[in-house]
Amino acid sequence: MELMKSSDNIIQDRTQQQHKQEPEMQAQEGQQEQGHHFHVLAVDDSVIDRKLLEKLLKVSSYQVTCVDSGDKALEYLGLLNNLDSDSTASSSSSSSSSSSSSNSSSCSHSSQREGLKVNLIMTDFCMPGMSGYDLLKRLK
Repeated sequence: MELMKSSDNIIQDRTQQQHKQEPEMQAQEGQQEQGHHFHVLAVDDSVIDRKLLEKLLKVSSYQVTCVDSGDKALEYLGLLNNLDSDSTASSSSSSSSSSSSSNSSSCSHSSQREGLKVNLIMTDFCMPGMSGYDLLKRLK
């Protein structure tokens, strides 16, 4: 008789544990679904490292875009022409700065279109031309 009560208690404990685990499992599934919307921009001059990073992130259900330099990352984000036109606009006359401002407004639209999709930027620190640190400084 006592054995039967203890087995009933064990069954009740198991069902309670399963009910407690269900919200955790649903939360994990929700995070996995969100992974499909998470976009990573990988910046590395090494083809091998880029491909490895791309495969690892895609296995984890992330959307991945790979570029091989800081300049190409800025271009992808729509910021390269904007930064260049800002520096030329300050050193040029007012007539040419008005033409560059129309250029920068078209760049900002592409930046908004492309930039909103990128949630994370992973970059190599040491790259020729622009280092990863310089890239992040320019993005900031």
